[in-house]
Amino acid sequence: MQYARVFIDDISYQLAPRIISSDEIEQRLDSVYKSLHIPKGQLKAFTGIEQRRWWKEGFRYSDGAIAAAKNCLNKTNFDINDIGAIIYTGVCRESYEPATACRVAAKLGANSQTIIHDISNACLGAMNGIIDVANRIELGQIKAGLVVSCESAHSIVESSIKYLLDNPTMAVFAKTLATLTGGSGATAILITDGSFSNSSNAQRLKGHKLLTVTSRTSADDFEICRWGMEPVASGLYKEVMTTDATLLLKKGMHLGNLTWHDFLIESGWQGSEVDKLICHQIGAANRKHVLEQLNINEQQDFITYPTLGNMGTVSLPVTAAIATEQEFLKKKDKVAFLGIGSGLSCIMMGLEW
Repeated sequence: MQYARVFIDDISYQLAPRIISSDEIEQRLDSVYKSLHIPKGQLKAFTGIEQRRWWKEGFRYSDGAIAAAKNCLNKTNFDINDIGAIIYTGVCRESYEPATACRVAAKLGANSQTIIHDISNACLGAMNGIIDVANRIELGQIKAGLVVSCESAHSIVESSIKYLLDNPTMAVFAKTLATLTGGSGATAILITDGSFSNSSNAQRLKGHKLLTVTSRTSADDFEICRWGMEPVASGLYKEVMTTDATLLLKKGMHLGNLTWHDFLIESGWQGSEVDKLICHQIGAANRKHVLEQLNINEQQDFITYPTLGNMGTVSLPVTAAIATEQEFLKKKDKVAFLGIGSGLSCIMMGLEW
């Protein structure tokens, strides 16, 4: 897909306040480590993740999305009445219905003509939301939209710790290791047709131009990573997340390579022309394989997983925002966004920063 008039004008975020170290999680799993003869420090060694963040007990997902959205609108002096769509894209949602986006829109003061709905697609939800808004802008249906998301890993990590303590086997440890990397945060992404100006200085918002989007799927691999509720007794359910990390890496890299090949053709770029890479944040092993397979060096890639963990749909946009704040992403850079999520699905975006 090619785009001629779509800009990402701002990416804002909120980080959860509680910092949870990998050492702290391993201390709680001390009996499991001893039983399996696993030396301390393996969680960080396997994943490269030193810490992650969690929200306080009782925190509402919509509150995180609302805070990030307000920050975004305030930074850009953008009028909520100019927002044509508000899309919530988190794996974590507040209920089956209504859409979590409804409360976000209500608290932001969106008008009745604003398109409001949720999108769910594992860790790629925010990227799917960007595509949804970009398509509407390209078709002339709206002039601007907000993609918002909030993720919380607290409950699933707690559930996984309990499950490991009750079932201290190497097989269970292997399937829950990826879950223990989970972090929490929120994001808001403002996407426009490039026609808006900042009211404080009457200059056009300095957006990052979206040029192309490429995607591929491998739906036969839908069982590699699963997160949901499973029955344990009549009327009782437990939250479960399991990941075959080795198979996910193998299958994900195969799908990523195919998508990268398509992306270079669709964008018209050579691999050597890509200045910077922003990926969904999983961990050290995944990063190593991605860079090797795509022939990208570490200096072209920006990471946040060592201190933020895997924040699901929030990871890539927050990483891009922090990379911008630290001036890693510079004006006119050719930037590739890359995400691989459960399903399996892969999306790559090409932007001029």
